[in-house]
Amino acid sequence: MTAPRVGVLALQGDVREHTRVLRGLGADVVPIRRPEELALVEGVVLPGGESSVIDKLSRAFGMREPLISAIDAGMPVLGTCAGLILLADRLVDGIEGQQTFGGLDVTVRRNAFGGQVESFETELDVPSIGEPTVRATFIRAPVVEDVGPAAEAIATLSDGRVVGARQGAVIGLSFHPELDAETRFHEMFLASIRDA
Repeated sequence: MTAPRVGVLALQGDVREHTRVLRGLGADVVPIRRPEELALVEGVVLPGGESSVIDKLSRAFGMREPLISAIDAGMPVLGTCAGLILLADRLVDGIEGQQTFGGLDVTVRRNAFGGQVESFETELDVPSIGEPTVRATFIRAPVVEDVGPAAEAIATLSDGRVVGARQGAVIGLSFHPELDAETRFHEMFLASIRDA
């Protein structure tokens, strides 16, 4: 079986960390910055970083419309932190003019937990990936305020707030599994590529 060829959107953010996890799982990983590079991959990761910066750069590099089209066409996507914001169909507290790519029927609030100093780690039960619990790092993280009928919550905090959602082959997480040696979400993403 050939290794899945996946792209990590390399405009800004923690590209190296995702690349390392995916290569460790046997994927052929390429950084993507241009539409012609996106056309060569079977799935894409939208990394953590600054969502408003990634939004602006995606437009500057001509990536916005191709990404929207790829997601609409069913390309598997994993978005973490800023990546979740970019996947949300609806955004609360975005900066003026900020846009998303969409693809996940959720409403997401940026920086829902406050600034950098309010970053935290916790353990999450995620039934769809089983035991053990997930060590989750939240850095200026968003939260899913509403899950629409097309999506499902896959991870919640102990207070019930949704921090992970899935819609078909699109997975969005508020936290950073790529920073915690947590590979099961990347494995879920790669499985969705094999299933596609």
